[in-house]
Amino acid sequence: MAKHVMSVCKYCNAVHSKEVNYEQSEGATLYQELTKLHQDWVHKNDLEIRSVGCLWTCDRPCSVSFSATDKATYVLTQVPLSQAAALLEFGELYLKSKAGDIPWKQIPEALQAVDKAKVPPLSALTSQD
Repeated sequence: MAKHVMSVCKYCNAVHSKEVNYEQSEGATLYQELTKLHQDWVHKNDLEIRSVGCLWTCDRPCSVSFSATDKATYVLTQVPLSQAAALLEFGELYLKSKAGDIPWKQIPEALQAVDKAKVPPLSALTSQD
C-alpha cells in the first residue's frame, strides 16, 4: 500500500512579523491538535502526519496537503484551527480512494468552504509532444 502523508505547514499564521513565535503559530497549533486526535484514530497507521516548512500560501493560513505515491495531491488552505477532526475525515476519504479522487459532495461539510487544489500524480501526466 502507498505511503499516505498529511503535511501541515508549521509556519502558517495570520500575522507575520519578526515578533511572531512560529513554535506557537496557528499552523503549529493545528498540527498539535491533529497529532492528539491522530493518536486514537482508527487509521493512524495508514496516514502519517508531518509538520513541514512553508507551503507558500502565507496569505491563506492554515495550509495542509495530502499526498501519496501514484495519487493526486490535495492542498487545502484557509483551514480553521477548529477543523482538525474534519481533516482526519478527509484523510480517511483520501486513504480509501484508489487514485486520490474525492467527489466534492463527500468532502466534509466543514472543509467545503476552504480553498482546495488537486494536483494530478506524475504517473497520470503524459508528454504532449
